[in-house]
Amino acid sequence: MPREALLQSLEPLLQILGDLNAGDPAFSAEVLNQGSWAALERAALEALQEGWLVTREAGPHVRFGRLAKAGPETRGFSIDAVVMDGPAPGAHTHVSGEFDFCLPLEGKPRFDGHAERWVVYPPGSRHIPTVAGGRMFILYFVPDGALRFD
Repeated sequence: MPREALLQSLEPLLQILGDLNAGDPAFSAEVLNQGSWAALERAALEALQEGWLVTREAGPHVRFGRLAKAGPETRGFSIDAVVMDGPAPGAHTHVSGEFDFCLPLEGKPRFDGHAERWVVYPPGSRHIPTVAGGRMFILYFVPDGALRFD
């Protein structure tokens, strides 16, 4: 799955994300969790298995990579990917919010206490991303690419 093909497969999702409000995370997560994302899951896992998507490391528990910077082709979202099996090395603040598509890889992982599928953080929220109970693959969709790292 080449980068361009994965980005093209994300277009329907990006349209939905563009209409959601991260300021209402419960409603946004409910809308996203009602969708059928099997094709996205297959495409994302294929890209992950090919080895080009998460090529960098941040400590012993995090491998990550950037699929796209925020721009017109992504409807203003930056798109990053991460594989985690523990805490990230530091905290960040979601300036404009964050939409996370979470897929289990091993065990029964929970991302910040949430099981698989969608987790939405509102603008101004802050956390140290943590996966417990296994290994998880997460696609992060960040409006305007606006994260502030501590």
